[in-house]
Amino acid sequence: MSLQMVSAVGNSSLVQPGFSLLNFDGHVFFFGQKGWPKRSCPTGVFLLDIKQNELKMKPATFSKDSCYLPPLRYPALCTLRGNAESDEYQYIIHGGKTPNNDLSDKIYIMSLVSKSSKKTTFQCVEKDLGGDVPEARYGHTINIVHSRGKSVSVIFGGRSYTPLAQRTTEKWNSVVDCLPSVFLVDFEFGCCTSYILPELQDGLSFHVSVARNDTIYILGGHSLQNNTRSPSLYKLKVDLPLGSPAVTCTVLPGGISVSSAIVTQTGDTEFVLVGGYQSDNQKRLVCNTIVLEDNKIEIVERVSPEWPSDIKHCRMWFGCNMGKGSVLLGIPGANKQSISDANYFYILRCKGVEEDKEEELTAQICSQTSTEDPGDSTPFEDSEEFCFSAEANSFDVDDTDTYNEDDEEDESETGYWITCSTSCNIDINTWVPFYSTELNKPAMILCSSGAGHWVHAQCMDLSESMLLRLSEANVKYFCNEHVDLNKGLQTPKKVVHLKKQPMKPLRKKATMKLTSPSKKSFLRRLFE
Repeated sequence: MSLQMVSAVGNSSLVQPGFSLLNFDGHVFFFGQKGWPKRSCPTGVFLLDIKQNELKMKPATFSKDSCYLPPLRYPALCTLRGNAESDEYQYIIHGGKTPNNDLSDKIYIMSLVSKSSKKTTFQCVEKDLGGDVPEARYGHTINIVHSRGKSVSVIFGGRSYTPLAQRTTEKWNSVVDCLPSVFLVDFEFGCCTSYILPELQDGLSFHVSVARNDTIYILGGHSLQNNTRSPSLYKLKVDLPLGSPAVTCTVLPGGISVSSAIVTQTGDTEFVLVGGYQSDNQKRLVCNTIVLEDNKIEIVERVSPEWPSDIKHCRMWFGCNMGKGSVLLGIPGANKQSISDANYFYILRCKGVEEDKEEELTAQICSQTSTEDPGDSTPFEDSEEFCFSAEANSFDVDDTDTYNEDDEEDESETGYWITCSTSCNIDINTWVPFYSTELNKPAMILCSSGAGHWVHAQCMDLSESMLLRLSEANVKYFCNEHVDLNKGLQTPKKVVHLKKQPMKPLRKKATMKLTSPSKKSFLRRLFE
């Protein structure tokens, strides 16, 4: 095992406890930053590019048919393969905390669409589930098991907020252990089933789970109710016959009392357990090798790296599995530099020396500069690339682009980077302000159809004057797709006919019959 320090110079506050790392074909991506994503990277997913002892964060993008994915911390992640022989796989993301400290109950499937030297594109799809859907939670685990040619995912543990009916003013945001239920999720049919097993008495969070074939092993974890870290080792076995699934649990000896530990896989059947806490105030500096073979598990202590004094004496540490037998560890750097919320990072490689050299050689070959003309490459701006250098003194702290969470605007889950209609032409990668009132996001207007939904004013062909008039008039607006439907549903207004006064009958004109003498006298007087 080897430990390499990576000193964070700027923007290290983006990486906070609870972040996740995704490994696609040896490329590591960071997910779950503190605060809503920066406008330069609305997805909140960054490529961790490690070259010549430097770690740079380059923003990734999502395809246009992707759903909105908030930056979640403490979610449950695992890989999902099409079949055992396939090299292509996806990541399942479930639960976690949003930057507003709301908890998510959604499940996302994230896959790599394309990757080049300039740009990485992902696709994210939200899965609709029915049945016993797990409540919103964080600090839990999810694994894939295979049995009789079928596969399901297994969700267990975690914490959730106290139900609304049980909250008080003083304990409004208090959290509790989730019930010790085991959830089986079938992604093919989109259904969930929960199981209560007598062997699982307490809800556990921040535990460790490793899976092989049809079996999951759960060790460690913290229980809020008892304020203990479980020393038990649980073995969950899932059988998937033609009928209903069968889930059994067995309590085994040889567990480890630890929480928030990190597991990385170093071989087909070998895993390494690193970090965590054995009590509230004591880190666990011992490492273990976990071997899964056939129907048994073996946990043995292994030689730990030479932990530096910074790690030994710090109060807390955090990290995540980078894949390929490597772990990214972080510790607070408040005692080492003027930026109080900055962190220091280490990369722990758990494989043998020969394997490490082979991987380093492969990484050097893969990371060599491309043969394309460097003039054709588009350089990243300061806001798009964050640099972590091993030489902490090579940068002036005042010149770094320090991240400030207060600078970020809050963004609802509807998001501004949505496909508002079938004819939506807003592309997050090429969008430029269209109205004079726009700054960092396209103007939107609420369609009042049904429960209401947001649409881009530009896609609705609204002029700026019309947009301003609608926003000031406080009237209902219907988008292009619902305006005709709304007209059809409207009841025609009654036409009020004005009552006309009846015309009075004309009086008969009085006629005077003139006799000849009278007529002559009348005419004489008329012309006199």
